[in-house]
Amino acid sequence: MDHVVEVQNLTKIYNKLVAVDHINFEVKKGEIFGFLGPNGAGKTTTVRMLTGIIKPIEGHAIILGHDIQKEPLKAKQNICVVPETSNAYVDLSAWQNMMLMAELYGIPKKEAEARAEDLLRRLSLYQRKNSKVKGFSKGMKQRLILCMALINDPVLVFLDEPTSGLDVQSSRMIREILLEFPKEGKTIFLTTHNMDEASHLCDRVAIINHGKIAAIDRPATLKNTIKKLNSIEISFDSAIKAENLSEIPHIIEIRKEGDKFIISTDDVDDLIHSLTDFAESQKLKIISLNTMAPSLEEVFVKLTGEV
Repeated sequence: MDHVVEVQNLTKIYNKLVAVDHINFEVKKGEIFGFLGPNGAGKTTTVRMLTGIIKPIEGHAIILGHDIQKEPLKAKQNICVVPETSNAYVDLSAWQNMMLMAELYGIPKKEAEARAEDLLRRLSLYQRKNSKVKGFSKGMKQRLILCMALINDPVLVFLDEPTSGLDVQSSRMIREILLEFPKEGKTIFLTTHNMDEASHLCDRVAIINHGKIAAIDRPATLKNTIKKLNSIEISFDSAIKAENLSEIPHIIEIRKEGDKFIISTDDVDDLIHSLTDFAESQKLKIISLNTMAPSLEEVFVKLTGEV
């Protein structure tokens, strides 16, 4: 099976409001597929149809070879859904939550215990396995619900904002685990507002806006569709003002971000030489200097008009 998700003409209307408008796309086996869009664009409605929570008024969603409406049990057998907010029982321990989830899936006890130990160790929760979830941080809770969702060893994982509001350590840990999934034969359907995360994690992304698919491609390919001036990011060892740079040739626009300047230019090579000469004449040391490609966020803004 090359495609684990096949969406054909999928449509949903609420009280004459077209939430999802005849969309078509496929998700390939073993890829991390990003599903992006502004609030109200149709992301949640689409995922709810793909996972069988609501019915489309038109079209089909084929999940792992089964129509989610006609064969819901077969379609859901090897998928899991990881929500943005924790659905773990806070008065139970992490281990008890894992065993409860395994029981719901009908996983034999020995197999369940082995999987639970492996997952909790991988997500650095094993030392707290007997602690009640009510004492966990948000990051720990999010890692736990990922463990709970994976206990049945699903083929297809639906993830909603997996690192939203998390600390850096938890976010990094979850991203590292997600990047391992394709190697284990799993496919991820990721909804996120984090453009940087989507750019780094996803093999392909679809951008939905006003219920329609505005674009679908690899992040790098989408970035190349942006026709824009090149930019340079530079920082110096001493504080200077943007006005000090404004007389340098080939500068179109300057903006300050933290201790760095982002400079738009029509000639990258010439500007780099000019900045080097400027630093030397002002007895400044260049701490960092990078050329900047268009970002996935800029693609998103261009296609959706969202800032």
